[in-house]
Amino acid sequence: MKLILSLTSPYARKIRIVLAEKALPYAQEVDIPWLAETSVPDYNPLGKVPALIADDGEVWYDSPVIAEYLETQGGPALLPAERLAALPVRQTEALADGITDAAVAAFLESRRPAEQQDAASIARQLTKIRRGLAALEERLGQRKGFGGNDLNLADIAVGCALGYLDFRFPQIDWRSNHLPLASWAAQVFARPSFADSLPPPA
Repeated sequence: MKLILSLTSPYARKIRIVLAEKALPYAQEVDIPWLAETSVPDYNPLGKVPALIADDGEVWYDSPVIAEYLETQGGPALLPAERLAALPVRQTEALADGITDAAVAAFLESRRPAEQQDAASIARQLTKIRRGLAALEERLGQRKGFGGNDLNLADIAVGCALGYLDFRFPQIDWRSNHLPLASWAAQVFARPSFADSLPPPA
């Protein structure tokens, strides 16, 4: 397998962690979608990373679909086999991915020239992030979708969302307002799969 990725992409990081936790061998190809010479659209018509080239040549995108595919490739299960039991995990994953989506949107808007930035748009995305963090903490308290003693796909997605906030929005300081989430994250971030996939310094 080969993973097409950017080392700063939180979605690619999610798949790198899935691959590491499952101990699945793969090669990686770094390709920045924003560059004129990118070949990412050759793999994903939407021009987004990650994309996974399977051993049979099939190309999978985006991260939830890649994660689903990797569940068929062996290693520890990250989703319950029973579809109804998997839904809370997928819901928590979707919530985490939504926080990441909002953070990415806010970051990209903030990189536009100051006179072209839409402050209201950034504010809306930050509001989504705050609401999402509160909802994650509530789901953590209920153990709804989280893996407990066994890491699952929701745990990985949540860890990647929080890690992306650390990377791009340290000023949010989510730990101070969400102490249970911070305590949970400290344990997850200590796993080798998370430590080894940290993005390079900005």
